[in-house]
Amino acid sequence: MIPLFKYFLGGPLGSGRQWFSWVHMHDLAEAFIFLLSHKNISGPVNLCSPNPLRNKNLADAIGKVLQRPSFMPTPGFMIRLILGEFGDVLLKGQRVIPRRLMESGFKFRYPDIEEALKNIMLT
Repeated sequence: MIPLFKYFLGGPLGSGRQWFSWVHMHDLAEAFIFLLSHKNISGPVNLCSPNPLRNKNLADAIGKVLQRPSFMPTPGFMIRLILGEFGDVLLKGQRVIPRRLMESGFKFRYPDIEEALKNIMLT
């Protein structure tokens, strides 16, 4: 999505109402280290930010950080045409919370999308 925003063509995917779970690469790496040092945690663990957001809110945050508009949606049929079955994944979304990770005491350095984007794009 970021390259489109840089050319003033950014916006939400499809309706923008679908949930988007995300994680900053620093938090992802730290979560792996945390899990390796906490042997009592077993089974599946969601490795994502504790703050999922709607795709429209993601587009707004990217636009704000890059100081670009975020009003140009990409039509769902185009996403499906270009990405095939994976396009449906992007258009349906999923709201995921890292409950087990948080209950085990993991602290996120970048739980907020805007701070995460600033760190990734402006450094």
